[in-house]
Amino acid sequence: MNIIRAEKEDIDNILIIYEKAKAFMRRSGNSSQWSDGYPSRAILLNDIERKELYKIVDGKSIMAVFLLMQREEKTYREIEGSWLEDSSYLTIHRIAKADGRRGILQEAVQFAERINPHIRIDTHHDNKPMQKVLLSLGFTFCGIIHLENGEERLAYEKT
Repeated sequence: MNIIRAEKEDIDNILIIYEKAKAFMRRSGNSSQWSDGYPSRAILLNDIERKELYKIVDGKSIMAVFLLMQREEKTYREIEGSWLEDSSYLTIHRIAKADGRRGILQEAVQFAERINPHIRIDTHHDNKPMQKVLLSLGFTFCGIIHLENGEERLAYEKT
């Protein structure tokens, strides 16, 4: 398994992975996260252009994708609760995997920790599998943040 930056040529396979992830979330009782065509091709191409979208590959197959931001996440400026630490951090967003693959979030977190061990991540209230995995990986629930559209997300941090 390798983690490398996604490229524009990967976009069709990446969109398929996100569609599979959305179907899994719906089956798991999380029908409202990533709705209305989110993330769109345009958003993902922008992520690739900014060199923030990564892919986890096994040989030539893309097993998972995630956004790794090394800049401030503006929706994290205000939190109903409190962050553990105020130092610079990485943010992981939009992690999605191909069918049947386990341990993907752990691999993404370990990759990020080699860059900066201070990581923040948020998830939808209905995304119970993600919440469980975050706690098992040593993340602490810190409170509620609001997306630009006003939706609430559960915010986690690992230092």
